[in-house]
Amino acid sequence: MNKNQAKRAGLKRRQRRIRAKVSGTAERPRLSVRRTNANIYASVIDDVAGRTLCSASTLSAEFKAENKIGSNKEAAEFVGKLVAERALEKGVTEVTFDRGGHIYHGRVKALADAARAAGLKF
Repeated sequence: MNKNQAKRAGLKRRQRRIRAKVSGTAERPRLSVRRTNANIYASVIDDVAGRTLCSASTLSAEFKAENKIGSNKEAAEFVGKLVAERALEKGVTEVTFDRGGHIYHGRVKALADAARAAGLKF
């Protein structure tokens, strides 16, 4: 197993461990964060019903209009604020945070802090 395969396997293992403990309900859906080298994605998910309530990413039209880079903390803050606004429009005020196997640091932390500042509770 080469270095990249080992990193990917570790990430998958952490994701499975987190998802065994974290689940979204209708009252308190899951705020799932997915991060790649180039972009960041956030979704609010009701796992009981199997529905995505809202989502935002650096690929959305609102972000593209800003002409920013999608792989830095400023982009993560923008996505966090955007997903929080969309969730509040749907009537969601409290969520459970799912960091997707990534360390709560850098872009993941910036997204979470921006979502909290925009009104989501977790």
